[in-house]
Amino acid sequence: MQALLVLYMVEFLLLPAHVGSVAGLPGLRRAIESITGPLSPQALASQIFGLYVGLVFFTPVIGGLIGDRFLGRRHTVVLGALLLTVGHFCMSFERPFLMALLLILLGAGCLRGNLLAQVGNLYQPDDRRRADGYQIYVAMLNSGALFAPLITGALAATWGWHYGFSFAAFGMLAGLAIYLSGQRYLPADPPRDTSLARRRLDKGERRTVAVLLLMLPLFSLFWIAQSQVWNTYNIWARDHVDLSVGHWTIPVAWLQTADGVGAVAMMPPLVLFWRWQAARGKEPDEYTKIAIGCLFYGALIAWLALGSLFVNDAGKIPLAWVLAFHVVSQIGYLYVSPTAVALFSRTAPAAVNGTMVNVYYASAFLGSTISGRLGGLYERLPSSMFWLLHAGIAAAGGVLMLLFAPSLRRALLRSMASQGAT
Repeated sequence: MQALLVLYMVEFLLLPAHVGSVAGLPGLRRAIESITGPLSPQALASQIFGLYVGLVFFTPVIGGLIGDRFLGRRHTVVLGALLLTVGHFCMSFERPFLMALLLILLGAGCLRGNLLAQVGNLYQPDDRRRADGYQIYVAMLNSGALFAPLITGALAATWGWHYGFSFAAFGMLAGLAIYLSGQRYLPADPPRDTSLARRRLDKGERRTVAVLLLMLPLFSLFWIAQSQVWNTYNIWARDHVDLSVGHWTIPVAWLQTADGVGAVAMMPPLVLFWRWQAARGKEPDEYTKIAIGCLFYGALIAWLALGSLFVNDAGKIPLAWVLAFHVVSQIGYLYVSPTAVALFSRTAPAAVNGTMVNVYYASAFLGSTISGRLGGLYERLPSSMFWLLHAGIAAAGGVLMLLFAPSLRRALLRSMASQGAT
């Protein structure tokens, strides 16, 4: 659905013929423009998308609390899947567009906020396979991202936007059926009425939480750049990339499929490479992996900017150039996001472990929200400068992580050592 959303708003929903039929949109626009000033349809679409994706990453914090304290993780995942299904069906109509986004946000919070914790609980805290487990989890998510844009993009291009959104609802129902059929493989929900779930954190645990929170601004720099690839990137690709294959033009949404290809293709050799490094005592720690990923991703964003130097006779960037970006940039993503999730899962206190795993995504909330604001610069900057700005932001995250990693590592080790001592 994310592969379609910005294009749907720019090319259909925010056009004069349709924008007046969306319930609540005038009020939302006034609220946004009271902060940003007047926005063009493209800038408004980027801003709405940035807020939406940011909240998709933030609501798992609430979903994790619901799963930890009230409904249990399994029941909360089921609730989330049902909310997502209803939300995607509502996207089939123009008037409830904002209500559909709200339902999807709530559903994503319930579902994502508890699946991550369930994956982490398959492993003991000191089991090094935990990071590999998260890599496999992310790769399987991206296998869905491989096929979904192909189907929804084709439906939207052939039959209309609303058919693409409706298909996503059926896909969610299929996912729910698979989840329910595999219940016996999942870890049991932790008890919700024990002192572990209710007691206050001790001094060492609070310090651990504080150190983890201090890392969030660094992670957000990566997410600013990464989120833009689902946001303004689609408009840029429509305007600047040669999407023709022979006499046929591929849908813009299909480019996002290459992200899924890259994640699935790069994950196995990357895990084997880390195993090879570990066997020789040279595997980087989590902080260094995250820094490498940020620097690598920044370099690949700069690759997009360089594409303007290699346009074809039609003045367009070759399709192969952006496909290479999608596939290879996933190495940077795999170095950063699953590694950071594994770090939070390994170090967060047991009483708030599920919640803190999802607090990591507050960095994605911050980054996505900022990326929506920066999307408004697309119409004011040359496209190469637009992407170089985002490349610098991602690379800055890597440099800062390298600078602060020794201090963060020592502080986290000290706080974890003192847990339970007060």
